[in-house]
Amino acid sequence: MNTKIQVTVWNEFRHEKSNPKVASIYPEGMHTTIANFLGKETDYELRTATLDEPEHGLGGEVLSHTDVLIWWGHMAHGEVSDAIVEKVKTRVLEGMGLIVLHSGHYAKIFKALLGTTCSLKWRESTDKERLWNTMPSHPILQGIGDYFEIPQEEMYGEPFGIPQPDEQLLISWFTGGEVFRSGATWTRGHGKIFYFRPGHETYPTYHQAEVQKIITNAVRWARPSVCIPDNCPNSPALEALPEDPEADNRPTIGHK
Repeated sequence: MNTKIQVTVWNEFRHEKSNPKVASIYPEGMHTTIANFLGKETDYELRTATLDEPEHGLGGEVLSHTDVLIWWGHMAHGEVSDAIVEKVKTRVLEGMGLIVLHSGHYAKIFKALLGTTCSLKWRESTDKERLWNTMPSHPILQGIGDYFEIPQEEMYGEPFGIPQPDEQLLISWFTGGEVFRSGATWTRGHGKIFYFRPGHETYPTYHQAEVQKIITNAVRWARPSVCIPDNCPNSPALEALPEDPEADNRPTIGHK
């Protein structure tokens, strides 16, 4: 029996092919960089998937064999198949963990699960990002100090169109003065969701130790505790019921 945490890292893999600066930072794609540092964990088993693969690399039994899915998207949110989004959503509701990175805030799957716009303010300039640790006892933030800094990052600013998080883990401050809820968790169905803000494609953010540590911790936190497929059964009574003169006319098959 395989007891390792099955992790799938999903990435559009478009910027790396079209932008030389991004390609120089992530020559094999951001998904490969993330999978490589996660692969150092002896209890993780990694696979990657990208947008332009058949079924976006998430067909067949990939999702059913995934404990935690990591999602990075930006320029091609609209190209993600609605059918695949529905499959991912179903798996999260069953118990699969989902980690959404940076511009994945606008991904179809994130908006579908949160039910809000997920809109925000943004700016590409010369901002430094300082991330404050607001829950130092949380498993995702183990090994992280009071704060850490990313020398240059895209700015995201409030208001952030998300529902109230179950847990607010990180708050970012940027050189331009904005703040942002940059690390937050939710539960949807039986699945755990973590949104982590840093990761603009033109900066080497996923090479930074603190960022790697948080994503590594988040995988372990998000792993499923159960897998409960959705159903809506007709249920027999546990105790004897009074005689039902309409029994033969009552439905026993639902509409799900």
